[in-house]
Amino acid sequence: MKHTQDLAEVDGTRMVTALVRLRGALQKVRLPLELPGVQDRRTTQSEMVAQLEDYVIPRLMTIDAPLLAVVGGSTGAGKSTLVNSLVQRRVTAPGVLRPTTRSPVLVHHPDDAQWFGQDRLLPELERVATATTDPGALQLVASETVPAGLAILDAPDIDSVEERNRTLAAQLLAAADLWLFVTSAARYADQVPWEFLHRAAERSAAVAIVLDRTPDEAVETVSTHLARMLASRGLKDSPLFIVREGTVSEQGLLPPRAVRDIRGWLDSLATDASARTAVVRQTLHGAIRTLAHSAHLVADAAADQADAQRRLREDATRSYDQAVAAVATACADGTLLRGEVLARWQEFVGTGELLRSLETRIGALRDRLVNSLKGRPQQVERVTVAVESGLETLILEHAEAAAERAEASWQSLAPGQALLAQAGEDLGRASRDFRRRAERTVREWQQGVLEMVRTEGADKRTTARFMAYGVNGLGVSLMVIVFAHSYGLTGGEAGIAAGSAVLGQKLLEAVFGDQAVRTLAERARQDLESRVQQLMDSERARYLQLLDDLGLAPDAADQLRAAARRVDDLRFAAQSPAESIDPDGLG
Repeated sequence: MKHTQDLAEVDGTRMVTALVRLRGALQKVRLPLELPGVQDRRTTQSEMVAQLEDYVIPRLMTIDAPLLAVVGGSTGAGKSTLVNSLVQRRVTAPGVLRPTTRSPVLVHHPDDAQWFGQDRLLPELERVATATTDPGALQLVASETVPAGLAILDAPDIDSVEERNRTLAAQLLAAADLWLFVTSAARYADQVPWEFLHRAAERSAAVAIVLDRTPDEAVETVSTHLARMLASRGLKDSPLFIVREGTVSEQGLLPPRAVRDIRGWLDSLATDASARTAVVRQTLHGAIRTLAHSAHLVADAAADQADAQRRLREDATRSYDQAVAAVATACADGTLLRGEVLARWQEFVGTGELLRSLETRIGALRDRLVNSLKGRPQQVERVTVAVESGLETLILEHAEAAAERAEASWQSLAPGQALLAQAGEDLGRASRDFRRRAERTVREWQQGVLEMVRTEGADKRTTARFMAYGVNGLGVSLMVIVFAHSYGLTGGEAGIAAGSAVLGQKLLEAVFGDQAVRTLAERARQDLESRVQQLMDSERARYLQLLDDLGLAPDAADQLRAAARRVDDLRFAAQSPAESIDPDGLG
């Protein structure tokens, strides 16, 4: 057998440990995002875990168990008839109507029964003693006609129209020490069997080919062509057996001479411990080598998933960061001191005449302002309402814009499209309750501003100026200062808004002093930005939650690569006995 490696020289416990860790690393990988080629990698991952659990790990732990020959092939190739003929009794029922849905049948010598319990090979298949239509069960048949050291398993059709049959057939073939591939003169060139044989060649599995139901006149032509096909696909050393077309007995058996060569070859493997072990190790080593290689492909897919998740997260985060920054800018450059807010503020302070005299008669201005503000609670309320409405509208507009940006960026990527389709709501719009939450946020901020003024003026409440302006009037003035922090307006409103902010600042300084006013304004601005940030964070969370729910482990790819390298290290050490093996796990 080619590529046979002596795994016995590797500490079995360490290799089993490494393979168990490889399985754990594979199971930790999730590939939920729809990226190019991801479906193939999902299939690879699933098949790898299944092969580790069904064959590689249990087989490595029971290296002396009987050789398991799995008989597989296309629909109608005669697999069940061949198995019955090899066992010399009817143990599995050939399918009259296709597809045949039944449990696979494993035939073994009675002395080997302990090797095929539930905790051995194919642990997910329930062991049963009688025929059943449950493909999730494995029927065990003990027969003296099977030599000790050999077990024969009749698998479902690899090209069955039933997906479950095809999946089970692939699973059973992946758990075989030896593939006994059955085809016919009419179907030996079909594509599906060659896909399986190609995979067998890739992992150096032990394979024998049975050309079944071959008419005498076609034996030479078909067998020669099939041998060339095998050689061209890396299977030139695989034994090729010919079963000529003939009469089947009432018991469904071929004449003994028809299967004599196959039976003799299998018997020789069963009785020759070294030959049997060589077959097992060839297939086992090939499986381990292929698993280690394929693990890197899955790790690359896991890394691609993490990269895609990172990009989607960055896109959503950037969209809402822009919204927060835009609101902060609009709240500081005088944008809000337009229209209704500006008109209501002017009503409140009597801007026109006061502004004309602001530079020359600031002292007199303060006195006149005190008088002008007395008895104007309605004007204060109107300014408050105008500020509330304007700020709510500003926040809502930027929340909507952020949702549109985030959705557009996700729609440009296939995984983003899939996630949006699963969201259960229109993420391209702000949440349905966002307006209500924005209204509450603005009111709470306004209450916070009033509380700042109230706290700052605790020892000034009896002064004439504080009593004249009142908490509400001073609070409104503080809001105006916050909204005109950088005086970014242009055009005709610029001078008015800037003057309004100066007027509000002078008004507050008359009560608290200039340093206290600067501190109050900064606190109010930071409080507003913090509340807006929380609002936008809650909106952004709709996107980020979709990403968090994917359950991607950031270190999954690295752990899988490390696990694969550890398996390879142990394999290579088996080929170089002089090299020492690191006794420590995967570290």
